[in-house]
Amino acid sequence: MWYNRLGKGAAIMPASKAQIKATNKYNATAYDRLNIVIPKGRRETVKAFAEEHGESINGLVNSLLRREIGLTESEWETRQEEDPEE
Repeated sequence: MWYNRLGKGAAIMPASKAQIKATNKYNATAYDRLNIVIPKGRRETVKAFAEEHGESINGLVNSLLRREIGLTESEWETRQEEDPEE
């Protein structure tokens, strides 16, 4: 039996190949990916910090970047056009 992240008793079906393909296609058009590198052994520290603040690691990184850049949540979520000079 499959369980969702909410716990037992919530049976779900695994995603079909078509659903995975559609999700990957959407993610490729809607999001940019960043790969960050941190010192070995710090992942659990970062994960614990994120969880203490009710965030995933990805959510924490997005929140920190958004605040440091000085954008509102809606500004952060608004898609920016590619810079043609890059």
